[in-house]
Amino acid sequence: MTFVILQPCCNDASCAEVCPVDCIHPTPDEPEFMRAEMLHIDPDTCIDCGACVDECPVDAIRADHEIDAGQGVYLEINADYFRTHPIRSTEYTSPTPTWKNTDFAGRRIAVVGSGPAAFYAAIELATVRGIEIDIYDRLLTPYGLVRAGVAPDHPETKAVTELFRTVARTKSVHVHLGVEIGTDVTHEDLMAHHDAVVYATGASGERALDIPGEKLPGSHAATEFVAWYNGHPDFADRTFDFSSRRAVVIGNGNVALDLARVLTSDPEELAHTDIADHALDALRHSNIREVLVLGRRGPAQAKFTNPELIALSNSTAVELVAHPLDAETAATAVSSSSYADLSVKLALLQQLTDRYSGSTEPDLESKKIVLRFCTSPVSIEGTTSVTGLRLVRNVLRESEDGSLCAEATGDTEIVDTSLVLRSVGYRGRAIAGVPFDTTLGVIPNADGRVTDESGRVVPGVYVAGWIKRGPTGVIGTNRKCARETVHHLLEDIAAGNIDAAPRGRQELEAMLSEKVPDALDFTDWLEIDAAEIAAGTRSSRPRIKFVDQDAMRAVALRRRSEHD
Repeated sequence: MTFVILQPCCNDASCAEVCPVDCIHPTPDEPEFMRAEMLHIDPDTCIDCGACVDECPVDAIRADHEIDAGQGVYLEINADYFRTHPIRSTEYTSPTPTWKNTDFAGRRIAVVGSGPAAFYAAIELATVRGIEIDIYDRLLTPYGLVRAGVAPDHPETKAVTELFRTVARTKSVHVHLGVEIGTDVTHEDLMAHHDAVVYATGASGERALDIPGEKLPGSHAATEFVAWYNGHPDFADRTFDFSSRRAVVIGNGNVALDLARVLTSDPEELAHTDIADHALDALRHSNIREVLVLGRRGPAQAKFTNPELIALSNSTAVELVAHPLDAETAATAVSSSSYADLSVKLALLQQLTDRYSGSTEPDLESKKIVLRFCTSPVSIEGTTSVTGLRLVRNVLRESEDGSLCAEATGDTEIVDTSLVLRSVGYRGRAIAGVPFDTTLGVIPNADGRVTDESGRVVPGVYVAGWIKRGPTGVIGTNRKCARETVHHLLEDIAAGNIDAAPRGRQELEAMLSEKVPDALDFTDWLEIDAAEIAAGTRSSRPRIKFVDQDAMRAVALRRRSEHD
């Protein structure tokens, strides 16, 4: 018997750390780790101890005899990985950090953001005796995209919050919710009251297509739609036009598949998830029967991962098909690809192509998701709102560096739709007083140390997560990213490069009380969390999310008054 990692894998790598025989790869020390879409267990090395099963934060590991028919493909994915990535026998030993013998007593670090990158940074800092950590988030709810970005029908992915909850309740960690850095509290305020600041604010902005009609009503960024159905307070009042039979998603990453799946899911199935009530009600009245998912290059270059594609193809509630390419373009897309581990994806996409009927009109009897490649949007049609999308067919050309470029042909068409969702990437947002690269949409840095316009390191300022490296990787990818940043921060303190904050804990609490008197702490959040779960229990749901900030504060204030 051996164990297999399945679709819900968060790539956290905590399983690899507890494995006594080092059979889980890629490890954080291997170069493939930051690029891997999931982890794999070597069946020839595994000793069936089950340590990884107990450690996995999202319950993603099963014994090979426990997997069902739809999950059998993971055995093939696992075998393929070790065929193409032979395990290198090494005697590698991590060097002892230079800061191990440093006294960190009284050191105070601010972490801005409360998503995965922020909490992984806090976890690393909390293991160091003497350090105090203050986590700040502008929302009254923690966990960032785990709460507001993970699709409601993927509850297993959200289980990682139990790990974050544990660190948030330790004595050295203080959580401040409803505090917006750059507005309520300035960057200079943070630096005056903390030895260092780690910005882990993610990438909540959108990338633009820069095509005509992009701003028409009915054209929305994926970030907006995802936040809406997940109950983000800033987006609860948005409306989306579900009147047409077809919706179009531009982009073909995992988020694009999430959008397509939510739009075509049975609302009564979604009613058993934590989807926002306003979204559930709107989807119950949706006319959408088909979602067209567009990628500008070929199937080998699609950004969605195997696990997401496999899960969607196994669904019995919606038909998934792929629009066929001409033979020459399909051959170019595969033969010129530099992407590894494509055999499973391409085989599955070929099966989806075989299912394609050639129909150009949505089927009124069933729901369908159509994957279409080598297609780019030219313009979004309409005068007062979206009525269609003009598309152009692309051919693939190999550039001098071996990469494939999509080259538009003269072959265009218009597809009818009233809803276009642009899932073409995220970008970070600037924070007043902190350097920002407007081109890349990140805070400029050298391995986590923030740099200014001249490339010089800004003492005491650090970054982790998407605001550091751009919107790449999965939840667990942030663990290695945050660890690298925190280790550099600790090295800088040990080397004497970071002075102690001029103001102490008492002054910090006074400043926050003056500037953000209605901020909440983690105990307040636990009360809100319990209220959401209790409301969900009454409706046979995991939780019913609050989307109104005043309602959340009322719950927290009621708790405080009861304990006074």
